[in-house]
Amino acid sequence: MDDRETPAAPAPARRGPETLMFLAEALRDIRTTGAVAPSGRRLAHLLTEPLRGRQDSALRVLEAGAGTGSVTRSLIPLLGPDSHLDIAEANPRFAARLSRLVSAHPGQAADGPAPCGVRVHPERVERLEPGQGYDVIVSGLPFANFAPADVETIMDRYLELLRPGGTLTYFSYLGTAAVRRLLPRARCARHREVEALMDGYRRRCGATSRTVLANLPPARVWSLPSPLRPPGRFLPDPFAEQHAGVAGEYAAARDAAERDAGEQGAGAGRGVVRRGRDAAGRGARRDGAGAGAGAGATGTGAGPGAGAGTVTGSGTGAGAGVSR
Repeated sequence: MDDRETPAAPAPARRGPETLMFLAEALRDIRTTGAVAPSGRRLAHLLTEPLRGRQDSALRVLEAGAGTGSVTRSLIPLLGPDSHLDIAEANPRFAARLSRLVSAHPGQAADGPAPCGVRVHPERVERLEPGQGYDVIVSGLPFANFAPADVETIMDRYLELLRPGGTLTYFSYLGTAAVRRLLPRARCARHREVEALMDGYRRRCGATSRTVLANLPPARVWSLPSPLRPPGRFLPDPFAEQHAGVAGEYAAARDAAERDAGEQGAGAGRGVVRRGRDAAGRGARRDGAGAGAGAGATGTGAGPGAGAGTVTGSGTGAGAGVSR
């Protein structure tokens, strides 16, 4: 793997409505949106690089997690007249916007095969059944936000759909290791397992990367060539043991977090029971003391010259009589 850095460039002008829509969706569900702003132009340029200079070829292209279409706009002009682009976007509001974007683009078709056809699929990419493979797959999915099992399902599906000689591109944000230290233990362990899993795919495929500083936030674009062996569990044998260790750490951290939460709940429950029991005990003691005091106040007086008599009251019974 190599890591070539792309020099910083002036930040591109943002499309106002697109950015506002993206921010609104991020506030609605940051886990699946994965960012607070669309991909910048330099990031989109690198993600679509495998298509450049190939307009004369009939390519099949898949874009997954297209969002508001910031990368889609870079993809469409790179398609030759006999090429085809499938766009998988599970967010229905993003999918509707993508359909409008595609239909408004000159020479494109939003529904059904057509020369240089583009089709939007409002569904998750792992459920897509295209019937054919792809020469280029561009992924905008926020893997760091997903469960490791979901990441593995998606990556295996990508590599199943990638034709021999094809290329998969995706990106990850920089600085996630520092942010990860601020997360709860279980989430931190999940992030580490996802990163270990993705590192296994990169090693297996011989990935290369480039850094994009002129993006919000800065990102790294990864390019994975189609693997030589058939799809399956794309972890090289030397790495499988390490991945299993990280997976075990993640499971242990998750179980510990659940156990801590359970103990806190049980402790709170025991506290409520204990407080209730103490209150009941105090009430019983007060009632008993009151009854004893009342009993003591009932007696027969035998004081000198007072004659025999009975004094009844609710006081302490500390008279001069003799109680029987």
